[in-house]
Amino acid sequence: MPVLNRIASYAGEMKGWRQHIHARPELEFNCHETAAFIVERLREFGVDEIHEGIAKSGVVAIIKGRGAGPVIGLRADMDALPITELTGADHASTVPGRMHACGHDGHVAMLLGAAKYLAETRNFVGDVALLFQPAEEDGGGGEVMVKEGVMDRFNIARVFGIHNAPNLALGNFQTTPGPIMASVDTAWVTVTGRGGHAATPHECVDPVVAIVAMVQAVQTIIPRNVYALDEAVISVTMINAGSASNIIPESGTFAATIRAFRPDVRDLLKKRFLEIVSGTATAFGVDAEVNYEWGYPATINDEKETEFAASVAREISGDAAVNDQSNREMGSEDFSYMLEARPGSYLFLGIGPGAGLHHPAYDFNDEAAPIGASFLARLVEKSQPIPG
Repeated sequence: MPVLNRIASYAGEMKGWRQHIHARPELEFNCHETAAFIVERLREFGVDEIHEGIAKSGVVAIIKGRGAGPVIGLRADMDALPITELTGADHASTVPGRMHACGHDGHVAMLLGAAKYLAETRNFVGDVALLFQPAEEDGGGGEVMVKEGVMDRFNIARVFGIHNAPNLALGNFQTTPGPIMASVDTAWVTVTGRGGHAATPHECVDPVVAIVAMVQAVQTIIPRNVYALDEAVISVTMINAGSASNIIPESGTFAATIRAFRPDVRDLLKKRFLEIVSGTATAFGVDAEVNYEWGYPATINDEKETEFAASVAREISGDAAVNDQSNREMGSEDFSYMLEARPGSYLFLGIGPGAGLHHPAYDFNDEAAPIGASFLARLVEKSQPIPG
């Protein structure tokens, strides 16, 4: 089964919705204008319930099917990024320094398209919970929605999400059972010594050489402490120290991103990172303060639900266009909190060639919206069919 004919007829509307949102990007939890636009569309569709103000600006809408049954959750993130857009598109961001560089505008359009179809046809039993979530990029809106009780409040039994994938062929799907995206933690390290004249280093305690040693040493954690088949990443991404070539600074800082798929590996990375920083500080006679921020957990797909989701994707795009044993991604995603709360699956949908995610020239391909909307709609119809 290709794209649903009824949803294909919405293609122009979905393009308009998406480009309207694209031109008005909002950050983190402050997606109030986006949420208001979504609510206006949902009311036009005639959904049964609309619940606003969840996780500050999130929206949950309920569409009731034909008879009693379970509740399936479908999630779309709404927030943009603090990036200056370089697409030159007619619908480009009108807000300086902000843009939809990750395609969340497209995710919203796909879920709205599915919502319009489901509210019209209601060819399912039970309910659909449409989860429009803020603050995926920064702030963990998915975690906040879960903590505010959306899964229990709306009796959601299973939950699904999709993310667009630039440079994957248009309409192709990728997913995998088990971990699909990594956990992400961030370490901020401040190293303090004793500053002074660079001509008399013996009178100083140099934090720069201590930082260099720490950065080199933490790079040994993965090859020497982590089993070679347990993927993990430690990347030191910031080093700041000093103000002049003839001054040994009093202090300096560095930061690292730390990623893994397994909780025990995640724990090990933190343990060894703290041990290395502490031991190196002692060896160099400096003080080291570590702010270790525990971030999003790994996104872990339920095996059964992933098999089901892949079967639905094949109906939409064909067998050759679905890879249900894809490589895992070292990026992170706060849909992970929803998958910790309920079984479900997360998939990538190809949108064809173009600039990559988080790039100032990125733009969502509107041709993908009917494909994603059809997939979401068929998830509901296939998982909660009307008997007979």
